[in-house]
Amino acid sequence: MMNLHPTSSGPLALPCARPAERQTVVLLHASASSGRQWDALGERLRPRFDVVAIDLHGHGHQEAWSGDRAMALDDEASLVLPVLKRAGAAHLIGHSYGGAVAMHVACRHPHLVRSLAVYEPVLFRLLADHEPQGTAIRAGLEAFSLIGFLMDGGCTTEAARTFVDYWSGPHAWDSLPPQLQRPVLARMASVCQQFHVVCDESLPSERLAGLTMASLCLSGSRTTAATARIAQLLQALMPAAQHLQLPGMGHMGPVTHAAAVNDQLAAFLDLHAHSACGPR
Repeated sequence: MMNLHPTSSGPLALPCARPAERQTVVLLHASASSGRQWDALGERLRPRFDVVAIDLHGHGHQEAWSGDRAMALDDEASLVLPVLKRAGAAHLIGHSYGGAVAMHVACRHPHLVRSLAVYEPVLFRLLADHEPQGTAIRAGLEAFSLIGFLMDGGCTTEAARTFVDYWSGPHAWDSLPPQLQRPVLARMASVCQQFHVVCDESLPSERLAGLTMASLCLSGSRTTAATARIAQLLQALMPAAQHLQLPGMGHMGPVTHAAAVNDQLAAFLDLHAHSACGPR
């Protein structure tokens, strides 16, 4: 599996010698993770697909956003689009923040997306637009406001603890071994940038409803109130998509229950990969 990131030799590129019948799958990771999150799924898909796991800004090998303005979803999409264009079109899979990026790309560039599969995309602005005073959004906003306050005060470890415990439950941070805590600490500034992105930018309901490529929206039965409500909104806004709630899983299901989530994703790709020569 290729973990793509910029190099001094030039732009990202897929291998030139790619059999015509092989299609491309692009994998987008969650905040504080990297393309390595999808290693097991990539190994599983590699015999049938060209698999590209992209590191988003400030994660893995990708440098943090350093522009003279706030980062936007288009800036994350700029890491994905060269791969899609080189492939002609590709299947997009994303988790959490990576799911939000995948849905943004699908809405803005549907002709480049063969199919779309997401696990709990963190579309906080979508939730705020529909329920600005709702309890589901409030807990998430309070958690990330605290994270921002802690980061501003130089308390990176406490910010990381708040972040991980919000998504994975009390004491989740303390249960992580140091080798897993270190990369999260290094990425917390970018995590805060990403949260502002998904709070500032909304995906128009009409664009979501108008997506025609095969789509799968996965969620866990034990997730946070915010992501559970987002999953319900997507079910209403995207009636043509397949919506599945997976029992016993939280927001980090693709990591904690990787085999079961990967089963769903692989089955979805098997069903839709060669049903058409391109996006519908």
